[in-house]
Amino acid sequence: MSDLIKIPMFPLSIFPLPGEMVPLHIFEPRYRQLLDDAEKRDIQFGIYFNHTSNADKLGSLVKLESVIKRYPSGESDIIVKCFDLFTMATLFRTFKDKIYPGGEVTMLNVDLLSTASSKLQDVYAKYSLLMNISHPAKSPSLYHIANELNMDFDGKLKFVSTEEDRKEGYLLTQLNYQLQLLQQAEKSKDVFHLN
Repeated sequence: MSDLIKIPMFPLSIFPLPGEMVPLHIFEPRYRQLLDDAEKRDIQFGIYFNHTSNADKLGSLVKLESVIKRYPSGESDIIVKCFDLFTMATLFRTFKDKIYPGGEVTMLNVDLLSTASSKLQDVYAKYSLLMNISHPAKSPSLYHIANELNMDFDGKLKFVSTEEDRKEGYLLTQLNYQLQLLQQAEKSKDVFHLN
């Protein structure tokens, strides 16, 4: 674990995983100021997963990818991309001399380059085929596969909280479960006759 660092913070009820891109609608003045800083100064900021199930105080380090639309009112639709995860030590009402919040965090330094085992890649390839994923990653990372599963908040929290040597097993279980559901859905198409 690294030392505590202070970063700008955007508490939300979402939990993006590394590699995931998320659309946000920015309307409050404090977060419009954060967006302005993200554009002009190219800063990263945290999305703290503000939810009761987040006992480990996890959050996502994100960076602005693009501004999709600007409204005359000053609101904006943006896309951010997650690059890392953190645990929150302290949430501050304001960050330095800004009106948006800040936080003191410890970065988890997620390794996005480590590829999944051949066994996990094989199961993921079957899943990709059934899900019609047009360009599945050739050597996907664990986080790439986790993002493709579209897990709910609890699933994401459990995945991140799982020990490193057990993350693959967790994803295998999730993939096999999804494959069973998809295969059952395919079989049911043959049973029902449409008029």
